[in-house]
Amino acid sequence: MATAADKKSTDEIVTLHQLGAEQAHLIDPKKIGSRVKVDEKRILNCRADVNQLMPIKYQWAWQNYIDSCANHWMPTEVPMARDIEVWKSKDLLSDSERHIILRNLGFFATAESLVANNIVLAIYKHVTNPECRQYLLRQAFEEAIHTHTFHYVVESLGLNEGEIFNMYQEIPSVNKKDAFVLEHTKTLNNKDFATDTDENMQIFLEDLIAFYIIMEGIFFYSGFAMMLSFKRRNLMTGVAEQFEYILRDESKHMGFGVDLINQIKIENPRLWTRELKERVVQNIRVAVELESEYARDCLPNGILGMKSELFEQYVRHIADRRCERIGLEKIFGDENPFPWMSEVVDLRKEKNFFETRVTEYQTGGALSWD
Repeated sequence: MATAADKKSTDEIVTLHQLGAEQAHLIDPKKIGSRVKVDEKRILNCRADVNQLMPIKYQWAWQNYIDSCANHWMPTEVPMARDIEVWKSKDLLSDSERHIILRNLGFFATAESLVANNIVLAIYKHVTNPECRQYLLRQAFEEAIHTHTFHYVVESLGLNEGEIFNMYQEIPSVNKKDAFVLEHTKTLNNKDFATDTDENMQIFLEDLIAFYIIMEGIFFYSGFAMMLSFKRRNLMTGVAEQFEYILRDESKHMGFGVDLINQIKIENPRLWTRELKERVVQNIRVAVELESEYARDCLPNGILGMKSELFEQYVRHIADRRCERIGLEKIFGDENPFPWMSEVVDLRKEKNFFETRVTEYQTGGALSWD
């Protein structure tokens, strides 16, 4: 016979079950004592227990988590003595080169926080799969490491921290990019938002594309190319090495995001309508123009091996590659003006950690990445 205590316990479970759409899947009183079946798992609106990791359905999500853990690093591992010497020199860097470095530090310093906040405050609560959530937690930690990186660089070089960390509010080309992606997380941050209708699921999918395909897949990459070009000339090698670490992380983030987006499309094919695809293409066109404006701001005057027109072409090329990965046709048809960036991103490296401390080192084993 049920006791008063038993009834109270059951009532508390029912209350939790009724808290809201984002928590309704946590505990179902009718399934107490039952086990989650793998085919019950879904990315959105899953009714299975979100706290039960095993059995894993999405092996790609779990593998991304394992690979990211193997790729752990900290910015303070990278020596900055040579960079400090170069930065303080009178003739090793031109004013135009210093401008490029400062602009990119200013954009990335806040962009990483925007991505982290979007994961923690918006995406995580709507993704109802535990292995995907496991990766999102790891990604959020990596975004914190990236923000730490820019603090470390600013502190090491003795830069004006107020100037760097406020560029997202004070420099129009930086502000416009950040404002664009913030617009695409505004709805998700609404406490009353839930993926309980096709319309809201489409909003969620469009916002995922804005962050994973545009923010991390387009907005970041011209900055990576600019900063890594310094390393090719043996300048600011410590900063560039940290950008290589971040590039490797972001490549994994974008890969996970592509899989997440495509899995939602597979499970909910009715969402991927002609109207939604047209909105996504228009968003990408706007993003490419914003990134082109940013390239022109970073490079008002061309310097050795770099001019804004090449970066605009590179952004269009990158945008086409991102489109193809989520099932859209190319928009621009531009060739890659920086084939060396493909080598940085696509090739597996085999250097020995005991010979040189480089980005190929990983804790816990080897990682192939693209």
